[in-house]
Amino acid sequence: MDLRSGPLEEREEQLYQLLDRLREHGDETAAAAVRTVVRDYQDYHRSLYTRALNQAELFVDESLRAPLLAALTDTRYNCQAWAAIGCAAGGFTEAVPALVYLVDDHDWNVREQAMRALGRLGDATVVPALAPLLGDPQEYTRQHAADALGEIGGPEALDALWHEFEHRRFARIGYVASNLARFTPEVMPRLEQAITSPDPNQRYWAAIALGSTGDERAAPTLEHLMATDHAATVFDGRVDVAAKKALRTLRRIQTAIAARSAAG
Repeated sequence: MDLRSGPLEEREEQLYQLLDRLREHGDETAAAAVRTVVRDYQDYHRSLYTRALNQAELFVDESLRAPLLAALTDTRYNCQAWAAIGCAAGGFTEAVPALVYLVDDHDWNVREQAMRALGRLGDATVVPALAPLLGDPQEYTRQHAADALGEIGGPEALDALWHEFEHRRFARIGYVASNLARFTPEVMPRLEQAITSPDPNQRYWAAIALGSTGDERAAPTLEHLMATDHAATVFDGRVDVAAKKALRTLRRIQTAIAARSAAG
């Protein structure tokens, strides 16, 4: 099977067949063929490279470290977004400096995949590069930056998210609230304190975050807000409604945890 020549549509179909064999049967011959596309990427059409790396988890291994790092800075081949996916799948931490550079790329897909990769690689030294993106004009950039900080974890990432929570620059910050919840239990006292804020917007988002923790300790607070706090937000939301939704979220998380425990 030669993926370097012939009609592109046929080569794409052959690649999909290799990926299916790898996914369904763990076919090592298929894995080796797909790795060749990534290793010798300049010999293959970009369409094959991108389609392969959309399923990087299936085949990326140590043998692809050098070619993926090379592709990450190869502007002529112009597949940095997919190289970022591959570096993240392989856990190649040497990619971090190049990924930090790419978070300012002109291409939105490159920026997104760079932030996703930084989150997965979990290097806390990149927090200062990601934190300013919480103020980006584009909501999707703010979302991905918050997600990356939440995945990286640690006190610096928590402080960056909390600063945005306290000094809210945008009306809707659900992406900040949901990622703050990932810092349970250490974030719980901060959220409980935020519930007492005179600002209904902060109480609203604190309720959302408390629900996303899945922590039973938040239930009494949310029940109280649901019954007593009818204040409105700048975007016509209401704190009691947020608390009601948050309580449902909390219960869903607890049910899912219980189901996984029972299955395990």
